Amino acid sequence: MSTFVRLSGDLPTAEKGFFRNFIAFIFALIILLKNREGFSFKRSNLPLLIGRALAGTIGILGNFYAVDHLALGDASILNKMSPFFAIVFSLIFLKERLTVPQVAILAGAFVGAMFVVKPSFHNAELFPSLCGLCGGIAAGAAYSMVRALGRRGERGSFIVLFFSGFSCLAMIPFMIFDFKLPSLLQLLTLILAGLAAAGGQFSITAAYTFAPAREISIYDYSQIIFASMLGLFVFGDIPDIFSVIGYVTIVVMAFVMFVYNKNRTDTLRS
Repeated sequence: MSTFVRLSGDLPTAEKGFFRNFIAFIFALIILLKNREGFSFKRSNLPLLIGRALAGTIGILGNFYAVDHLALGDASILNKMSPFFAIVFSLIFLKERLTVPQVAILAGAFVGAMFVVKPSFHNAELFPSLCGLCGGIAAGAAYSMVRALGRRGERGSFIVLFFSGFSCLAMIPFMIFDFKLPSLLQLLTLILAGLAAAGGQFSITAAYTFAPAREISIYDYSQIIFASMLGLFVFGDIPDIFSVIGYVTIVVMAFVMFVYNKNRTDTLRS
């Protein structure tokens, strides 16, 4: 998805976000109609549905802006802070307590993110880096709300439909004031980005609906490998030494978190 978004060129971020979510909306609509599930939902779930949609929209805008202005690997690793923040927000929405080792691991991951962001007034990429980090934080909040909605019995396809529809509507005002007619090639890449995103959206929604964030977050980091390879071969992106240190730190923290949570779960079960 990130590769196709960047290949679509100089189109406005909101326009890219609209196409990405419109295709996911169509897929979710087809699934709901095919399964004759209807569009009803529990009214008590509405605040979480809106919160998930709002956080997800902010996450997409932050991620897409970073993808357009940073090396693909940098944008992806900042977005992949989302599983860490999903654990943090699970404390708020799901009352899942954090242990001291988990807090230490989260702090280590944040330090790794700072190596990628490289906060400095002399860093020309500071603003897109911060946008990417904010996108990761917002995505983490969205995933924790998906988990909460799954616990309340909300269907994954409806969660995707609600989020995608909300996001498309939210992008329209921005598109009215800043719209660029895409070329045929740009339109094709946007459609491909939407198709890739739809597959990812349904997969990640299913994952966070049926499993705790602490158990599945490690698998989300495979994106960094693919994004870095595509960034190198398609765009010639070569990360600097600080970014590499950040990559390694965050991935190591993710692995340590995965092992810690797995061992902790096994101990509680026994």
